[in-house]
Amino acid sequence: MAYTIAFFGTKPYDEASFNDKNKEYGFELRYYKGHLNKHNVILTQNVDAVCIFVNDTADAEVLHMMADNGVKLLALRCAGYNNVDLKAAADCGITVVRVPAYSPYAVAEYTVALMLSLNRKIPRATWRTRDGNFSLHGLLGFDMYGKTVGIIGFGKIGRRAAELFHAFGCPILAYDSNPIAQMPDYVQQTSLDELLRHADVVSLHCPLVESTRGLMNAERISMMKHRAILINTSRGPVVDSQALAEALNSGHLAAAAADVFEMEPPIPREHPLLNAKNCLVTPHIAFASEESMLRRAEIVFDNLYAFLHGEQKNVILPR
Repeated sequence: MAYTIAFFGTKPYDEASFNDKNKEYGFELRYYKGHLNKHNVILTQNVDAVCIFVNDTADAEVLHMMADNGVKLLALRCAGYNNVDLKAAADCGITVVRVPAYSPYAVAEYTVALMLSLNRKIPRATWRTRDGNFSLHGLLGFDMYGKTVGIIGFGKIGRRAAELFHAFGCPILAYDSNPIAQMPDYVQQTSLDELLRHADVVSLHCPLVESTRGLMNAERISMMKHRAILINTSRGPVVDSQALAEALNSGHLAAAAADVFEMEPPIPREHPLLNAKNCLVTPHIAFASEESMLRRAEIVFDNLYAFLHGEQKNVILPR
């Protein structure tokens, strides 16, 4: 008998990678474009596991309804799990697993792409050239060589980003709330305040937990060097978007890039970062490379198979 897995909030690229990987497993896959919530949780009836992404709702109410439907496993197809009430999951007997570190190369490389796009004004240069305007006015950037880059969150993605920025000849500062093991010799570990005061570019790579929610608020943004650049490819709520927009519009910061927001796309037109000066915005795509999608599918199905056969991999426990 084939095991049945319900996937919520799927896109065509999700389904393509999962269908391809499922050739090895033979699960029955059910795809739902809507995000999991209390109104559609009825769709979890008669399934063995549920797979969700960052914009699905897995609060206590939804989890208890899932448990009543007989669901025993909630499989995240992402590393973050702030949208899951882990205590409620444990209370109702649902095991939660995730996909750690499936896209460190993709996210780190995209971070550098955002930095270069901002610095060398690539979007603006493209628009002008298409309009027949070949003036260089306002398009001057700067050499990355010698510019100090501050990495906030020195996990696998932050570490890879540091490697890439180091290749440009950038001095690297790193801050992490946890001890950093095997620090590269080209990285200087420092306090958050010191990093913000000295970095020409600040790149965020920390998870979203209570201690990082609102980490980059108005006070900390004001501590950054005048005309510095902020890049966020971590999680949207790590940054106070209104404070960042004000810093950009006032000229305190030279530019910013945001691949993530407080909510998943679509983003309302009135969002402050969509209307701020010198702010490059993209729709949460840093993770989306062909290789990372395949790797994610491998880990998701490995997690599913292990649980359904009495083992556990990449389980998240409540704190």
